[in-house]
Amino acid sequence: MAFNSAQALQLARDTLDIEAQALMGLQSRLDERFAQAVQRMLQVQGRVVVTGMGKSGHIGRKIAATLSSTGTPAMFVHPGEASHGDLGMIKSIDVVLAISNSGESDELVAILPMLKRQGVPLIAMTGGLQSTLAQHADVVLDSSVDKEACPLNLAPTASTTAQLALGDALAVALLDARGFKAEDFARSHPGGSLGRRLLTHVSDVMRSGHQVPQVSPEASLTELMREMSHKGLGASAIVDTESRVVGIFTDGDLRRLIEKGTDLRDLRARDVMHPEPRVVQPSELAVVAAELMEAHRITSVLVVDEAGCLCGALNSNDLMRAKVI
Repeated sequence: MAFNSAQALQLARDTLDIEAQALMGLQSRLDERFAQAVQRMLQVQGRVVVTGMGKSGHIGRKIAATLSSTGTPAMFVHPGEASHGDLGMIKSIDVVLAISNSGESDELVAILPMLKRQGVPLIAMTGGLQSTLAQHADVVLDSSVDKEACPLNLAPTASTTAQLALGDALAVALLDARGFKAEDFARSHPGGSLGRRLLTHVSDVMRSGHQVPQVSPEASLTELMREMSHKGLGASAIVDTESRVVGIFTDGDLRRLIEKGTDLRDLRARDVMHPEPRVVQPSELAVVAAELMEAHRITSVLVVDEAGCLCGALNSNDLMRAKVI
């Protein structure tokens, strides 16, 4: 059969249109039962146990993962495995979110009486509002669709889109009710870019101790250059006798002096430094230092304590190695 690109494009558009209509229909049917489901999940002492067969099971795994990463402890249990021992993972302090478009999946229906005997609250997400699953449930979420996007109206398409969106709606409502913030999300994703940006502090990436270039205001330009070259930061702090930062000098400053033809022989650090340099504190997020560098087009920043005393330094390379930028 020859490939028809025009037909493929039309089917794609039809699929998106059907699934968009399914979501709008889902939105119009949301009612107090959704709020009841959120409240039960919010008050659960254990975990939200998500279960489902086939494509609904795949959606269930994603919903469990989304709930877990947004502050609601959750896990997925396969209903087929539940009948062979995994049911022991579900406790009376948990709440079960069971997903089935028909509400009659054999493996899922088989474990419903046992869940009831354990006293586990059951939330059903189903298109079968008169199904066995719906009849056993304490709360029923209507995920029904008028038709699947599949031209044969067989393959789960619009129905699984509806399930996924309804799961996201539950997760969003729950994270809002919990007061879940970006910092909380980052703690669940320490290996991701967001985690690094929200969990990495200046103190985690800054150079400290003997690694920090510093000279007194009376140091000669030769001493200043030697310190910068030895420490490899591309800049040096100028500090007073009590280690308070009074200025900074950078490689760029040296280049500009040379370009002007300035006589460098008798210059002191105080003659060439920039007073009141940009600084950050060690407790601040490293991303704050990155934003400061970007805003002022600088590549190095000094780190000071609350008294203004030098305690560290970092440059853009340090932030890049930490994958903050």
